[in-house]
Amino acid sequence: MSSLIPYLIGVNVITFLFMGMDKQRAKKQQYRIPERTFWLLAIVGGSLGLWAGMKTFHHKTKHMSFRIGSPILILLHVIIVCYVVFSLS
Repeated sequence: MSSLIPYLIGVNVITFLFMGMDKQRAKKQQYRIPERTFWLLAIVGGSLGLWAGMKTFHHKTKHMSFRIGSPILILLHVIIVCYVVFSLS
């Protein structure tokens, strides 16, 4: 339980930074980070970082799967974290 918060902070920071990097690569027409990488990061806890990256960098905002999937994953992660926190207390 004590390592849950640092883990979530770390995975969300990494996801956010990847969104910024991919946006810069898109502008420069360079090799891009695959979408499956973003989904994997979001599923393992980086959904808030994905959403924040979308809003901050205006990246992946035209993809309906990201616009809908990110908030759904955020809600799911909040439910899971609340369950873990309250079931262990």
